[in-house]
Amino acid sequence: MLWQAGLVRGLAHDLGFRGLIHQVTDQALFGRLDAGGMTAYAGFDPSAASLHHGNLLQLCTLRRLQLAGHRPIALAGGGTGFIGDPSGRSAERNLLDPDQLAANLEGIRSQLTRLLDFDPSAGASRALLLDNAAWLSSLSLVDFLRGVGKRVTVNQMVKRESVRSRLERDGDGISFTEFSYMLLQAYDFLRLHLDHGCDLQIGGSDQWGNIALGAEVVGKMTGDRVYGLTTPLITRSDGTKYGKSQDGAVWLDPARTSPYRFYQFFLNVDDRSVGRYLRFYTFFSHEEIAALDAETEAHPERRSAQRALARAVCELVHGTAETDRVERASAALFGGELRALDEGTLLEVFEDAPSSVVPRSLVEPGGSLDVVGALVRSGLCGSLSEARRLVEMGGAYLNNRRVEDPGRAIGQDDLLAGRYLVLRKGRRDYHLLRAE
Repeated sequence: MLWQAGLVRGLAHDLGFRGLIHQVTDQALFGRLDAGGMTAYAGFDPSAASLHHGNLLQLCTLRRLQLAGHRPIALAGGGTGFIGDPSGRSAERNLLDPDQLAANLEGIRSQLTRLLDFDPSAGASRALLLDNAAWLSSLSLVDFLRGVGKRVTVNQMVKRESVRSRLERDGDGISFTEFSYMLLQAYDFLRLHLDHGCDLQIGGSDQWGNIALGAEVVGKMTGDRVYGLTTPLITRSDGTKYGKSQDGAVWLDPARTSPYRFYQFFLNVDDRSVGRYLRFYTFFSHEEIAALDAETEAHPERRSAQRALARAVCELVHGTAETDRVERASAALFGGELRALDEGTLLEVFEDAPSSVVPRSLVEPGGSLDVVGALVRSGLCGSLSEARRLVEMGGAYLNNRRVEDPGRAIGQDDLLAGRYLVLRKGRRDYHLLRAE
């Protein structure tokens, strides 16, 4: 359908082409993936009121499973959110209070439903949205210890990287609360298997220990064959994981990361990573991705792959109309029309540009501000003579339009959104003047 080559050759081939298979608990999974009809789940941590682009990778993977005829379950961790996953953490988490947890769950719910098909018309592949608080909140400790606890040794648990790294580090170590997290996650898999026939758990590679243990526990308690699959992590350039409590997370909530900033993140992916991101986040066919790879190799300056990536991911998360808007805003940085931008978008586009204030009286009738004076006021030019030379050489722009007359006056009609002037020196040296 959306990834024709993958549908022809099978889901396992498609996931392999996209580099999405990091680890599997059982090689027999590949045949099951191609046969369709599985139920698979991914858990989403409600430690913030929004998911981020690292979580988006798992949502896209669930979507691929659904398109291939499997049933996805998005599991919100309303119960485990009270505990906190120690995976990838160097210190103990702060426990969330019930009100904050409820607000976080509400925030991520709409993001989960946007990418998966929950409509009854999807039939057997209809997605489910569940919350593990439904069974963990009423779980008897005695029953839990007799059931799951009896099937897992402490020896197994301390071998997990998420636990061992904390035990070996000087300081507070790991609390019993977080130590128990992997058992609760294993119980989630068990409940989903018994209640919904779930036979596959997916997650990032930092979840490998929890996922493998969960598959083992379900197998021991039911005698059924279930599977685990992990995908690579999305990391920063220094190799560290993006997380909700870390700087640099790109949020799916437009109130936290604006659609413009979201688009810019993917537009600015470097040439070494863009092919990987195209495979992870888009539903382009293999042939389309190969063509974009070739375009990047032959003409990197065109940034065709980055533009295709940014458009596809922004449209997936924020919709077509919003993506059209941010593309127009992005074009403004490269000489596009500025008058079509509303005030909020204009400020977003030039958020990183230096800015300063000029008295509004200078641009009102009888005012004395001209382009040369504005260039000096902004600091783009150090003197009036330098500003005149810049204009005469064709390197001065007002609101992205080249200025040819050094004496060109600036008036109220030039103000964008009634109060702003955008000056540019050369190709990318911007300054935002605000009339007050």
